[in-house]
Amino acid sequence: MSVPTSVPPDSPKVLYHSIPQQPEVSTSDIDLDVESDEPPHDLPAELLDGRTKAIHFILGCAVLLPWNVIITAMPFFLSRLSGSSFKSSFSSYATTTFTVSNFIFLAHATFTSKHTKPSERTRSTIGCILFLNVLLTLSTFFTPSPGLFAIFVLLNGAAQAAAGGYLQTSAIAVASLFGPAAVQAMIAGQAAVAVVISGVQVVSSATSIAGKPKTAVVEDSAEATSAFIFFVISTLFMVVSYLAHEALLRMPVYDRVAGSLERPSYKISLGTDEGLSTRSVSRARSVVVEEAGNVMKVAKANVLFEVAVAYVFMATLSVFPPLTLSISPVNPNIHPLLFTAIHFLVFNIGDFLGRWACSFKIMLIWSAKRLLTMSLARTLFIPLFLMCNIQRPSNILSSAPVINSDFLFMLLIFTFGWTNGYVSSLCMMAAPSVEHNPRLKGRVADVDVAATVASFCLVGGLALGSISSFAVRAAVCNCNPFVS
Repeated sequence: MSVPTSVPPDSPKVLYHSIPQQPEVSTSDIDLDVESDEPPHDLPAELLDGRTKAIHFILGCAVLLPWNVIITAMPFFLSRLSGSSFKSSFSSYATTTFTVSNFIFLAHATFTSKHTKPSERTRSTIGCILFLNVLLTLSTFFTPSPGLFAIFVLLNGAAQAAAGGYLQTSAIAVASLFGPAAVQAMIAGQAAVAVVISGVQVVSSATSIAGKPKTAVVEDSAEATSAFIFFVISTLFMVVSYLAHEALLRMPVYDRVAGSLERPSYKISLGTDEGLSTRSVSRARSVVVEEAGNVMKVAKANVLFEVAVAYVFMATLSVFPPLTLSISPVNPNIHPLLFTAIHFLVFNIGDFLGRWACSFKIMLIWSAKRLLTMSLARTLFIPLFLMCNIQRPSNILSSAPVINSDFLFMLLIFTFGWTNGYVSSLCMMAAPSVEHNPRLKGRVADVDVAATVASFCLVGGLALGSISSFAVRAAVCNCNPFVS
C-alpha cells in the first residue's frame, strides 16, 4: 500500500511505502523489446537519510581498504626486498596476485550471493580483514629474508583480496537496493579511505626525510614506521566498520529494504526419508541452475556497462602504480620518496573528487554507449605517461622526456584519477538502477544481481590491468618483466 499524503515524512508509517519484494526464487524476464506499463522508480528518497548514507560510505571504505593498504605500503615492501632480483617487478606481482584472487573469489561470491545472508558475510569478512591487517602490523617488527617476506606479503594480499571479494558482494547488493545514492556513497567511501591513507603516507615520508640530503637513502626503519602507521589505522578502521554495519542492521528500514536478502532462496533439507532427501537435493540443484541462468541474462543485458567499468580499471592498473612508480621528479630538489607519496595522494584525491562529482545531478550520465566511449578514451593516458621522466635501465639510451615538468605529471595523475572515479562510479550507479537502466525493465528482483555482476566485472578489469602491467613494463625496460 502507499503512504497517505497526510502522513509526515518522518512517520514510522513511511517504512510501509510500496517497495516491490523479491520472491523466493526469481528468474529474469528481461526482454529488451518489451516496455513496462508504468515507469519504474528507485527507492523513495525519504528512506535514505544521512545516517544510512554515512554507513554505506564507511562500508565502501572497508571494501577497498585492503587494496589501498597493499598499494600504499608498497615502498615498505620494496624496502624489505632490497638486493633481491625481483624487487623491480614485485609491485606487478603484488597487484596481479591481489586482483586475480579477488576476481576468483568474487566470482564464487556472485553466484552464491542469493544463498547466504549478507549480514553474516559482512561480519565474517570484516573480521578476517582485521586479522590480516594485524599480521601486517606485526611484520614491521621483523626482518625476514627477502624471499620469505615476499611470499608472506603475496599470501596476505591474496587472502585479503578473497575476503574483500565476499565483503564487496554483500555490501554492493544491499547498497543497490537502497538506490543509486547509496551506491554513490559506497563508491565514494572506497576512494576516501585511499585519500586518508595516502595523506598519512605523505606526512610520514616527509617526516622520515626531514633534515636529510635529497640524495640520502631513506633507512628501512623509516619505511617500517610509516607502514606501521598505515596498518594500525586500517586495523582500527575495520573495527569502526564492524560497528557501523551492526548499526545498519538494527535500523527498521534495513529489514524493509534488504530483508529479502537475509532469507536465503532455498534450504537443502536432508531428512531421514531417502526420497525426500533426493527431491530436496534435486530441487536445490535446479534452483542453482535457474539462478545461474538469471545471472547470465542480467549480465548479457548490461554488457555495455560491464565492459565500460572493466576497461576503466584495466587501463588504470596497467600503468598505476607499476609504471608511475618508475617516474622520477625532474626537479633534483624533490626527494624521490616524497615524490612517490605525493603522486599516490594526488591520484587518490582525483579519484575521490571524480566519485563525489556523481552526487550532483548535473554530472550524471546514464547512457551506456556514452559511458563506454568515455571508458575507452582513457587509453590516451598510457602514451602520455610514457612521455614522462621514466627511469629506464642504465643500458638503455634515454632522452629528455617530452613531459619535462613535475607539475604537468601531477596534473596528469590527477586527471587520470578523476576520470577513473567518475566513469567507474557512473557505470556502477547506472547498471542496477531500475529507473535509469531500461535494460532491467523495472525488475527490482534483478537489482542486486546487476550490481554484483557489475562489481565482478570491475574486479575483472583490475585483474586484466595488473596482468597487462607486465607488458607495459617490458616495453619500458626492454627486458623480461617477470624477473627484472
